[in-house]
Amino acid sequence: MRRSRGPAAALALSLAGAGAFVGLGLAPPAAAVTPPVAFTADALPTWQPNGVVWALAEAGGTVFVGGTFSAVRPPAGAGGSEKPVVNFAALDAATGAPTACNLSFTVGSGTATVRALTVSPDRKTLYAGGYFGAVNGTPVSSMAAIDVATCAVKQSFRPAFAATVRAIAVTADTVYAGGDFLTVAGQSRQRFAAVAAADGALRPFTADADEPGRAVEVTPDGQNVLLGGDFFTVNGTNTHALAVVDADSGALTRSYAGFIETNSVVKDIATDGTGFYTANEGTGGGVFDGRIALDLAGFGQRWRDTCLGATQAVLPYQGVLYSASHAHDCATVGEFPDGQRHHLLAQPTTSVGKLGWAPDTNDGIGEGIGPRVLTVGSKGGAQYLWVGGEFTTVNGAAQQSLTRFSSTGDTGAPTVPVASASAFGPGGVQVRWRTSLDLDDSALTYRIHRNGSASPIATVNADSLFFRRPQASWTDTTAQAGQSYTYRVTATDAAGNTSALSATAAVTVPTSAEAYPSRVRADGAQLYWRYDESVAPYVADSSDGGNQAGVHLNGPALRQTPAAVTGASTAIGFNGTNAQVHGEQRQSVGSTYSVETWFRTNTTRGGKLVGFGNQQINGSGQYDKHVYMTNDGRLVFGVYTGATRTITTPGAYNDDQWHHVVATQGPGGMTLYVDGVQRGTLNVTTHENFSGFWRVGGDSLGGWPDRPTSDHWAGRLDETAVYPTVLSAAQVQNHHALASAPADSTVRVTAAEDTYANAGAPGTNYGASGSLAVRGTSAYASYLRFDLPTAPAGTVLKVATLSVKTSTMAGAGTADAVAIVPITGAWTEGGTTYTNRPALGSPALGSFAGIPDGSAVHTTGLDTATVAGALGGGYDLALTAAGSDALWLWSSEAAANEGTPQLTLTFGAP
Repeated sequence: MRRSRGPAAALALSLAGAGAFVGLGLAPPAAAVTPPVAFTADALPTWQPNGVVWALAEAGGTVFVGGTFSAVRPPAGAGGSEKPVVNFAALDAATGAPTACNLSFTVGSGTATVRALTVSPDRKTLYAGGYFGAVNGTPVSSMAAIDVATCAVKQSFRPAFAATVRAIAVTADTVYAGGDFLTVAGQSRQRFAAVAAADGALRPFTADADEPGRAVEVTPDGQNVLLGGDFFTVNGTNTHALAVVDADSGALTRSYAGFIETNSVVKDIATDGTGFYTANEGTGGGVFDGRIALDLAGFGQRWRDTCLGATQAVLPYQGVLYSASHAHDCATVGEFPDGQRHHLLAQPTTSVGKLGWAPDTNDGIGEGIGPRVLTVGSKGGAQYLWVGGEFTTVNGAAQQSLTRFSSTGDTGAPTVPVASASAFGPGGVQVRWRTSLDLDDSALTYRIHRNGSASPIATVNADSLFFRRPQASWTDTTAQAGQSYTYRVTATDAAGNTSALSATAAVTVPTSAEAYPSRVRADGAQLYWRYDESVAPYVADSSDGGNQAGVHLNGPALRQTPAAVTGASTAIGFNGTNAQVHGEQRQSVGSTYSVETWFRTNTTRGGKLVGFGNQQINGSGQYDKHVYMTNDGRLVFGVYTGATRTITTPGAYNDDQWHHVVATQGPGGMTLYVDGVQRGTLNVTTHENFSGFWRVGGDSLGGWPDRPTSDHWAGRLDETAVYPTVLSAAQVQNHHALASAPADSTVRVTAAEDTYANAGAPGTNYGASGSLAVRGTSAYASYLRFDLPTAPAGTVLKVATLSVKTSTMAGAGTADAVAIVPITGAWTEGGTTYTNRPALGSPALGSFAGIPDGSAVHTTGLDTATVAGALGGGYDLALTAAGSDALWLWSSEAAANEGTPQLTLTFGAP
């Protein structure tokens, strides 16, 4: 007769070794994190064992911890002393501190260990499995029942398992077990068995497997049991690592021959109301290491996450599947490539796509697996995700084997954005930044501050993940031609945690369009790296779309001059050993494309300039659509079609001069241009199709013709662009010609001397005060001297602006107009007082209509013709006002002035 296992009982099932969390109230997700994530990534102080945690379970606000350890100690920096325990601890779910429940799991010979903990549906009994012969001296045989209220061993429950129990699932009347055993109570039960929940009497249930069982779970309707492990057969039928059997008899309901790779196993199974989920671990090549979701109706696959990295535990909670692994390669699902290990992940129960929750541990001790088990505890209206395993750090801080995360109290701020700014013409400034990393918030708010203002000029919302941090941008259309601006960006999460301000990005708006970058953008570049950054590791995308940012790796040299293109742009330098740049986002390349860059080198070791590979930071296993240099300086453009297909230039280009290369492929085949001239064609229209990343400065070249000594580039690169079209010969020639076209240049000149005079202290000199002041009554006047350069050959002064910065003093701004007038009398910074102040001239050169309060940079235009007449010599200006509202500014000596007072002079063709 089938025993009752109704939905209510099934929903209360707790999990063997970190299966699905059930039996706790469903609290709303943490308001401070990005839904549907329910927990912060901020690790809470938790007592820690001195060994490995294999099992977790929760009841009544207490979390039970099982494993192989002999003591627990306070978290780092906390009070208290180490407490001896024997493979078991009971901790308060809300505080992480030990409770009064003390149980010792021991064995006469060998090493005792607790491998499974599960609480009964009524939350009154804790079932423990592992390898042990006694609990607090009471003889048992690898399984015991503990009364939760009294923390006492139940003498009436005495099953006899002959070897290690690794997994337990419990219904109202039955305990299912999986492990290494071959007999139970002297009767044959190979790796899986069922006993009565009350007294441990052996049930008829028979699901004999040929290899160890590691996971057991009961379906929510109570009709079937899900089995996971190392096995290849169950009851003599082929079904590797996973099986569904009848809950009464153990007869196969669903087999999975060939479903999971033969060198992979199932380490954990968890259920929710819609399906069940497996955690898989493999050994060797061609393994399956990820997660599978299967529907309860028919037990067929819903999705399969093929990330590599030995998944140990899965936990569905409020529509999210949390997992413990050391995932290091999720390229097969379009996410991060092989590289850094990520030990804690979250994804919707409906799909493989990762969510913005990624706290991390290290691999730790033992087998170096990291986290092994998950459960949720509830107390005081908050939920706590507990993680156990063999790690020794959490989020970079020392913490061994046990940690927890709360549903409330997000305190982690996003990382500081890395920002840059660029203007390609008088139409405005493109402010762009690499989106920040927040381990529990993928949706962040960015605020852009201009000229040091405390109030943002714009707010932008953007999403990012730890492996996908795209470029975000905003265009300042109010920026005026010829004027200079600074921008800084902050990132804020939903809880209000805010990063520090980014480093300052400075830009001067040109008075006319810059010829070369404007043409590259107009010709449709979808990736455009100009290498003008002064701060690592972000490479801005200057394309019109602006979402294909790059990342520096191993410290390429920034701000290299002279650049390939005339103007204020700079180049980037590579060491030929390991420095490179890679794309931020995985993408695919269509059948039609163009790759363009400028290069300069004298290397005799060759190297890859630019190419497409399936890895970001390691050597790619798939790589083509690349341009590389041979040892003798020739250029090669190659694609892979099952064989390498290449075009090679007859001449060498390692002459330490700037050269321009464009490689195209499309319906007309392959074409290679150098310095605007076609150097070869090939009738090949296909290439290897894979998703990957654009790489600059180095990647694999094994198997390619004339392979150089070095796969990495030693030299400079500039103006790298990728197009989704084939550039025509005319377009290539135009780009080459425009690179040497005259461009506007900008010179910034900080005041050589500055001071102010005060009518209220007529004999006092303020030259060393760090401040400047302007007011009509009672009078303050400020005096500035600039040493002006001469105009570069063939250019004239086109725009002149003055920038000043208000101080941090309350009310430093002014509602009054401030005039900028020439000084006609003699003065010095160290000698000027109100009594001997210099005479002033007219007319005014410019003015500020008023300057608001708040420390910020303010810029206004000056009469260009007047300033042009003073080029090549000293030029003196005074700031005066007629009203009574004082303006307070930083002088050139002040540390906070950001180089003001400052003149910005823009020179260009007549």
